[in-house]
Amino acid sequence: MELTERFLNYTKFDTQSAEDSQTVPSTAKQLVFAEYLKKELEAEGLANVEMDAQGYIYATLKANTTKPIPTIGFISHYDTSPDCSGAGIKPRIVENYDGGDIILSEGIVSSPAKFPELKAHVGEDLIVTDGHTLLGADDKAGIAEIVQAMCWLRDHPEIEHGDIRVGFNPDEEIGMGAHHFDVEKFGCQWAYTIDGGDLGELEYENFNAASAKIQIKGVSVHPGYAKGKMVNANLLAVEFARLLPADEVPEHTEGYEGFYHLLGIKSGIEDATLSYIIRDHDRARFEERKALMARCVETMNEKYGEGTVVAEIKDQYYNMKEKIDPQMHVIDIVLQAMEDSGVPPRVQPIRGGTDGAQLSFKGLPCPNIFAGGVNFHGPYEFVSIQVMQKAVDVIVRISELTAQKNS
Repeated sequence: MELTERFLNYTKFDTQSAEDSQTVPSTAKQLVFAEYLKKELEAEGLANVEMDAQGYIYATLKANTTKPIPTIGFISHYDTSPDCSGAGIKPRIVENYDGGDIILSEGIVSSPAKFPELKAHVGEDLIVTDGHTLLGADDKAGIAEIVQAMCWLRDHPEIEHGDIRVGFNPDEEIGMGAHHFDVEKFGCQWAYTIDGGDLGELEYENFNAASAKIQIKGVSVHPGYAKGKMVNANLLAVEFARLLPADEVPEHTEGYEGFYHLLGIKSGIEDATLSYIIRDHDRARFEERKALMARCVETMNEKYGEGTVVAEIKDQYYNMKEKIDPQMHVIDIVLQAMEDSGVPPRVQPIRGGTDGAQLSFKGLPCPNIFAGGVNFHGPYEFVSIQVMQKAVDVIVRISELTAQKNS
């Protein structure tokens, strides 16, 4: 099966995950695709193919040499974002893209004026949507590339490689993908998530992340007789928000700059809740951000009485860089593989999180490599067939270099 056909087959499955679900996976329809994928891996001749009750799939391309070579892995997620429908996807191939507007459907146009990323793909064959769903290149392109690379290595025994493990999981889009990933069962010295964006992206730095829920208790009194009695939780919520630095928010930050992000407010006279996320690449600065939020709570309670404001701050994940730095050979191999494959590396920090970050802290160093998709989570998502093939080339070369460097 060719790479493009493989990917297009995957887009036929609606695998959207759900934020408010308490099940694993978060949606039953993800298991439908997981079953399909498991059978495909078996049909392609991979060994040790298994899927657990939660939809996590593991398989092995067995080594074709007896040399002592580290076992490495490649990982992708099969759920798609809750932000946009993943049902009834109608992909279309725009051959030899000319650099102009792409009419997705009547009244829906993907234009380089709005999406300048398109300009980098003139002359390539782009897979686009019909403008009513996402495409699912995030991250079914990654899955297709991994499977295709394993098939290529299977069919080219002249390329020596060790045991290569592949893993596919649900619920990455809701931050739960790595929670139930069995690192011990996976059995790798290191791995790579194939879940990045455009050509050459390589990411091994991400935010340190925490969530914060601020609960405010007010006092409701008839407004005509409220003097000296009413405590308006609505106004206290506004006051609390203003205690945080106004310019340290997502809309005013970039690169390595961290932020406080107010996700939402639910409020009335008696009760208010502010939901935040806290992000910073630097671990010390991250701790300072959490401490500042705690001090803001203290300031409010000093003014309005102890217990008026309560904060629940929980760490979510940490910057994988501190786990990757001691093992930079994991990155060196990727950089060499990209160079050998004619791919200019674009090393950049992730202004977010990744399954690889959580896996790195579970003992599996796991940087993130490009899968080729652009404009994720929306109807203007697209992927270049040529970039997908480059991802396959890089995966193959990583496998080959790992064997060469350890033979």
